[in-house]
Amino acid sequence: MYRTKKLTAAASLVALSLSLALAACGGETMTANPQAKQTETGAPMMSPSMPMMSPGGGMGAGGTFGTGCAALPTDPANPGSTAMMAQQPLAAAAAGNPLLSTLVSAATKAGLVDTLNSAPELTVFAPTNEAFQKVPKADLDKVMADPELLKKVLTYHVVTGTITPEQLDGSHKTVEGQDLKIAGSGTDFKVNDTAAITCGNIKTKNGTVYVIDGVLMPPA
Repeated sequence: MYRTKKLTAAASLVALSLSLALAACGGETMTANPQAKQTETGAPMMSPSMPMMSPGGGMGAGGTFGTGCAALPTDPANPGSTAMMAQQPLAAAAAGNPLLSTLVSAATKAGLVDTLNSAPELTVFAPTNEAFQKVPKADLDKVMADPELLKKVLTYHVVTGTITPEQLDGSHKTVEGQDLKIAGSGTDFKVNDTAAITCGNIKTKNGTVYVIDGVLMPPA
C-alpha cells in the first residue's frame, strides 16, 4: 500500500508539472499552415503584395484602368509608357503618348503647352486621335482655325486639382468655367453621357490624365 501511495503521488506531481508548463507557453496552438495567420475576426491578414482595391471594385488611386490602356507602350523606357509619363509634366507626357498626338497639336496651336507643363496640379480628360476623327471635318477645321475657340474647347477638358477614380462620379468645374458631368462607378465612366473613359488615372509629374473616346464641346 505504501508503494501504491508513492506511485500515486509521483503521478500527481508529473501531471502538475505538465499543467504548469502548458500555462507558461500561453496556450499557443499550431495551425496546419503557419503562413495562413488570421485576424481576430477570422479574416485573412492583408499581405504587402495584395493589391489595394477601391470599395467599388475598381483600381485605387495608384493604378490605371480601362481597356484602352492596352494600347500604351509596355516598355518602361518608351516615352508613351505610364512609367515615363509619370516623370514628365502634362503636355510633355502627352506628347510621348501615341494616342494623343492630335490633342498635343491642338494644345500647341492654342498656346496651352506652357500652361499645362507649369500648372501645379491638373486633371485632363484627353480625347484620343480617333476621337478627333469622329468630329465632322468642317466643324473640326473651324475650331482648329480659331485659336480662341480652340482654347475654349480644350480648357473645357481640364479641371484644376486631382480627381481620383473614386471622385469621378459627379460634376466638376472646368478651367473653361462650365461643369463636366461624369457618371459611372468602378472602371466604367462616361463624361457628359457622350465620351467614355478608355484609359484612366494615368499619372504625370503635375497631373492626372483620363483618356476619352470623344471630344467634349462646351455648352453654348
